[in-house]
Amino acid sequence: MLGNLFGGGIWFLLFIPLRLIALVVHEYSHGFVSAKLGDPTPRIRGRLTLNPLAHLDPMGTILMLLTGFGWARPVEVNPMYYKDRKKGMGLVAFAGPLSNFILAFVSLLLYGILYVILYKLGVSYTVIDFFGQLCVYSAQINLCFMVFNLIPIPPLDGSRILGMFISDRAYYSMLQYERYSMFLIMALSLSGALSGIIGRGIMILYVPMVNLVNFLIILII
Repeated sequence: MLGNLFGGGIWFLLFIPLRLIALVVHEYSHGFVSAKLGDPTPRIRGRLTLNPLAHLDPMGTILMLLTGFGWARPVEVNPMYYKDRKKGMGLVAFAGPLSNFILAFVSLLLYGILYVILYKLGVSYTVIDFFGQLCVYSAQINLCFMVFNLIPIPPLDGSRILGMFISDRAYYSMLQYERYSMFLIMALSLSGALSGIIGRGIMILYVPMVNLVNFLIILII
């Protein structure tokens, strides 16, 4: 096991780029879909880029380095450019979690392919385990971001997605409480409920995803 060869600090440093990728791709996806819907704001604000410096929030980045979880600067969009504002906001919101789902799936698929190839080449299990831990962590952190952002509490993406399926009156009433939502999120976090929600969500998605990847590996290799 590489855990015996490398200290926790080394793994911590290795995992930082994976967290950055998850955050940056998430925010880029919001801007990309908004631009496709006719909104020039993300391009004007310089957010249609995968350069981390364009997306990172100072406090969110510090917390990510200290705790392993943080946030990026929200992409500015203008729903006035959408033909259907509420639907447009829902689609833009959905793009972020969807991008994390895709990254998680690709990470596990890459692990499966690398495992088979490296094993057939006679590469030591230590090296295989090294790449495996990176890929598995990438999948888990992306699923973590996905599940967290799908929680239907403003300003999280889940609230905008929910807005596509409820009445305009209910949707805009929900958004009026956005200023208090961070207190609710903090309360859920301190109580441990947030970790439970995210943990269950990850397991619900992770196991079927692994099974699907194993099935695809059998077909591909």
